[in-house]
Amino acid sequence: MSSSTLCFVESPVQLLNVLEWAHRAQATATVVVLSPTDPMTRGQLRRMAELAREEGHSVRWEEARGGASAPFQTVGGLAGSLRTAERVVIGDPFSRYVQLLLTITRARDLVVVDDGTATMEFISQLARGERLVRWHRRGGRPSPRDLAFAPISAAARRRLTPRPGHSVSVFTSMPVDQVPDGVTVTANDYAWTRARFGPPRLTRGADLVGTSLVETGVVDLDRYLQAVRELAAAHGATRYFAHRREAADKLHRLATETGLEVVRPDLPLELIARRGPIGRTILSFPSTVVHTLPIALDGTGVKVAVCEIDPAWLSHGVSDHAQGFLAGIAGSARGARAV
Repeated sequence: MSSSTLCFVESPVQLLNVLEWAHRAQATATVVVLSPTDPMTRGQLRRMAELAREEGHSVRWEEARGGASAPFQTVGGLAGSLRTAERVVIGDPFSRYVQLLLTITRARDLVVVDDGTATMEFISQLARGERLVRWHRRGGRPSPRDLAFAPISAAARRRLTPRPGHSVSVFTSMPVDQVPDGVTVTANDYAWTRARFGPPRLTRGADLVGTSLVETGVVDLDRYLQAVRELAAAHGATRYFAHRREAADKLHRLATETGLEVVRPDLPLELIARRGPIGRTILSFPSTVVHTLPIALDGTGVKVAVCEIDPAWLSHGVSDHAQGFLAGIAGSARGARAV
């Protein structure tokens, strides 16, 4: 494997945004998939890998989490390419895997593409010189594993800080308020997605987009199901597009209690919506899609609406920072209207 541009992805959305970045940069890359274990995510990644190959990129699939020895084999097998790559593109700067790989590379050009709304938090933390911590874990006490990994995480953060001879850029569809000194921000307008798919056929009803906030421990399950039921009734929603990380038992209960048809997409929702059919209104809780869908569906007549998270829905012990972050996602969604 040899390429001047090496891309590391761990989710379908990251791979989609690598394709968007490559389309914008007119670049061909080697994409390394650091495969997770979740079957739904793996399935979507397989489909996205097919699209990447069709676009002329080479794809290397790594069973990066396939046992105790897998990380050593993966990192060892990638070390040579990391040292020779001129540009490295990453989708998740919070990933321990990616942070470890960043300490090996000698690339003079680093690009961060969207991994959803986490990009907003990454840019803010980088601008403030803080350690890299996922938004829903901020305010908590570092675990022993966090403390053991801290030197590598700190080295990765330094690697993501621009300096003479080493550039850092962010390719994003998220709103950015604080731009770190020296970091170049380029807007992702989903040009590849809009050219490749659609426009979609629109249905008369509304569709509701699921979230993994219950699975991450932020929102209480019963409160979430009640909110979904009320939203569906108020807006005439008939389908529920599940997030790839939503638990099967939760989705079964949701379908039983709300009457919604649960759809488990085989591609990121931006592509599913462009391919259609899709509802004239898409309802979502604060998540990535309230920022990306209005861009991807621009000119189609689809309206995206965001439902803010009531503080009463939050699980016990959720930090004030997490509450504020969710409110910020809803409030900064420029192309979506409030429910």
